[in-house]
Amino acid sequence: MDYRSLGRTGVMVSELCLGCMNFGGATSHADGMDIIDRAIDEGINFLDTADVYWRGGSELAVGKALKRNGKRNSIVLATKVHGRMDDDDILAAGNNRRHIIKACEASLMRLKTDYIDLYQIHRPNSDIPIDETLRALDDLIRAGKVRYIGASTFPAWRIMESFWVAKELGLNRFVSEQPPYHLLDRSIERELIPMARSYGMAILPWSPLARGFLSGKYKRGEPIPDGSRFSSDSRRSPANERRLRKHFDDRAYKLLELVEQLAKEKDCSPSQLALAWVVSKPGVTSTIIGPRTMEHLVDNIGALDVKLSDADHAQLDTIAEPELATVPYYHGNMIDFKPSEYGWN
Repeated sequence: MDYRSLGRTGVMVSELCLGCMNFGGATSHADGMDIIDRAIDEGINFLDTADVYWRGGSELAVGKALKRNGKRNSIVLATKVHGRMDDDDILAAGNNRRHIIKACEASLMRLKTDYIDLYQIHRPNSDIPIDETLRALDDLIRAGKVRYIGASTFPAWRIMESFWVAKELGLNRFVSEQPPYHLLDRSIERELIPMARSYGMAILPWSPLARGFLSGKYKRGEPIPDGSRFSSDSRRSPANERRLRKHFDDRAYKLLELVEQLAKEKDCSPSQLALAWVVSKPGVTSTIIGPRTMEHLVDNIGALDVKLSDADHAQLDTIAEPELATVPYYHGNMIDFKPSEYGWN
């Protein structure tokens, strides 16, 4: 396991970050705790969750795991705020001071910790001025409840706006950004990654396997497997329909076939090859994996043994060309996001 600086902070984080979205829901607390223990044993020192995952269930599972193994002080612990935590409470969401401070206190309790290493805004909120958000986050840092702050799924211009406001007001600035990044969507290579490299910002990609598509479980001409992340039975939503169109067209299957071919040549799984591609890209700090089972974790960690040559990258570029990534990544807000549509109850 290699370690890289979290942006300009000097805090060293593992090149893989354990995403804990499934824990406490799709993955039981007990299994999630075992996966966390195994990940730490393998050298992962970076855990990422969010309050909205299973409406606090993921944070509870992470908190229990770190209390049981006693490794909290050896872990860089990240969580997020923004999404709606109560369908019946209009105030239980957003990037305003009231919600951020209240949500932080609740996350600290669920995580069983006195501080959060990286507290991230889960989505931008166009209705809330960024100075309102940054002032609240800065207060949490000054109070010792948060060490660093970051963003998730912000476009480059919003990050730059936040930098300008932070400088003008003398506030702590974002040190990281979490964007979706995988072979089917390379849109962040246009602006976000060059900006991050210029200003010393960490890039923490999520969905490196394109929500599981690049694992090879989906076959051309066959129905989407029941219970999978793209199953219409389990995830009926407009957002899911957009992803279906993007992930299941002819180009996507051609890319998957190439990934499977290269994986066979290297004696690895398709998911390992796709994950190795993200880990190897310039500007990437720590890639977020989201295992649901111990087998998924072991497979994901095996990606670190897969090395891609310049010829491999060139071959993948013939289909996954950066300029073909014409669909910008989502940068709306999640205030009206319905956790029940995704099983995050």
